[in-house]
Amino acid sequence: MAKGKVTKMDGAMLRRMIICGSNRLMAHKGRINALNVFPVPDGDTGTNMSFTALAAAREVEKLDTNDIYEVAKAAASGALRGGRGNSGVIFSQFFRGFSRALEGHASVGTRELADGLNSANKTAYKAVMRPQEGTMLTVWRAMAEVSTNYAYSTDDLGVFMKEIMAEGYETLKRTPDMLPVLKQAGVVDSGGEGIMVFFEGMVQGFGSRNPQIVAEGSDHVEEAPDFSALAAINPEDITFGYCTEFFINVKGFDDDAEDTFKAYLDTMGDSIALVSDDEIVKVHVHTDHPGAVMERAMEIGPLSNLKIENMRFQHHGAVSFLDAKENVDLFAQSNRNERREIGVIAVSSGKGFKEIFTEIGVDFIIEGGQTMNPSAEEIAKAANALNADNVIILPNNKNIILAAQQAIHLCENCNVAVIESKTIPQGIAAMFYYLPDNSMEENLEAMGEGLDDVVTGQITIAVRDTELDGQNVKEGDFIGILEGKIVCTHEDLNITAAELVNAMMSADYDMFTIYSGADADDATTAQIQAYVTENFENCELTVAHGGQAVYNYIFSAE
Repeated sequence: MAKGKVTKMDGAMLRRMIICGSNRLMAHKGRINALNVFPVPDGDTGTNMSFTALAAAREVEKLDTNDIYEVAKAAASGALRGGRGNSGVIFSQFFRGFSRALEGHASVGTRELADGLNSANKTAYKAVMRPQEGTMLTVWRAMAEVSTNYAYSTDDLGVFMKEIMAEGYETLKRTPDMLPVLKQAGVVDSGGEGIMVFFEGMVQGFGSRNPQIVAEGSDHVEEAPDFSALAAINPEDITFGYCTEFFINVKGFDDDAEDTFKAYLDTMGDSIALVSDDEIVKVHVHTDHPGAVMERAMEIGPLSNLKIENMRFQHHGAVSFLDAKENVDLFAQSNRNERREIGVIAVSSGKGFKEIFTEIGVDFIIEGGQTMNPSAEEIAKAANALNADNVIILPNNKNIILAAQQAIHLCENCNVAVIESKTIPQGIAAMFYYLPDNSMEENLEAMGEGLDDVVTGQITIAVRDTELDGQNVKEGDFIGILEGKIVCTHEDLNITAAELVNAMMSADYDMFTIYSGADADDATTAQIQAYVTENFENCELTVAHGGQAVYNYIFSAE
């Protein structure tokens, strides 16, 4: 253990701290998963954050330097490439902001660390256009703000970090007062808990003199209850019609320029995200005037990788994840020799869904979903291996969209665009508008419009008692979810299915599809099929085996 007062932190110490933080986060990811509020296994903040931290730890473990900036920069690069899901991508921005503040320093004291924490806070908030308080952002901001005070009252790094950690835990306790849904379920924010678990691991690493080894952990999801992340990071209701993305090729895009351009984008639309490095700025905005946005951007620098989609958001569904690395490697070995103009990648799970996507024209499946998200690097690896000039990615899950967008920056030999499909039925609907002979722009527009044609319902089992969306949910009951909202719950699966079907068919739809999951039985499937046939006789019914985990059934209506 470290003895006496320590006033300087170098790269070797920061490396130990990051590795210890990663190891602790990996060890506690199941507990963090279980804090998510929904009573369904519909998200895994702990798993996403732990794999993001693991990617950072792997990078710093390779280094042999005592320069703290070099270590921080390597951690930021690893976290960005390994960021999984919304929570992971936001977590990666803390690393990015922290490293920026340490540039030019070989070692730092309390004041420089406070600058780093505040820079991390600023960068993460900037990554989210409309931040939701009561989340990991709030917890980190509280620690950053108090760090400034302690930096001037002590030069003892041990005291400094323990005081910051205490403030973080106090703020975490207050998150239910900021997000009513947390108070309703009796939990604190899972992302905030993840931040504190990681920070506590870093404090433990600070107090150790022993070399630290990255604990890789399992590449599979723990068998622990997962609940969907509730903190609304991006708006759920999109009111602007065109998803517009492009690169601005410019160097020296500083914070003032970023703030100015973001302020302009905020007058033109929503769902805004800006990510920049030394040479390019990636812009994403939903707007009714993409031409005006691009004209304004051209005042900053030349544009490239332009993509415009006409689309509307719908809420998310989820499926389980199986590690994509093996599949990507196998695909690269069997890839076509002839380069194509356009290729399509879909994220999905379940043997049945894999066959469906393959039959309707998807070139490669990354097995994944909400219970474990593929990283940006894994998605990019698949896109680079596809041997196509242009690659369309269907995330088919809200929690994978950010990682898919980050993958755009990691693709070396192709232009990549993301169709923001939030459910597997949305991805399937989009594919029916895909025509290989059409241009990339024509396909993006048509596929984006295809998302509007389908609504998604899901049935799963509640893993805890709670009251949500006006429903009293009991552990072990079946719950019906329509477009991300719980609309019915009952101890009987058939009754739940009937009520969900009725809710979905309150609008006039012509087609209804039942996708049975891995745990579904033929008799129940036949009963649901009979109910739809008898009560909606003018609706064309299709039954298919999706083979998905987590959800007994996924329904789609078009």
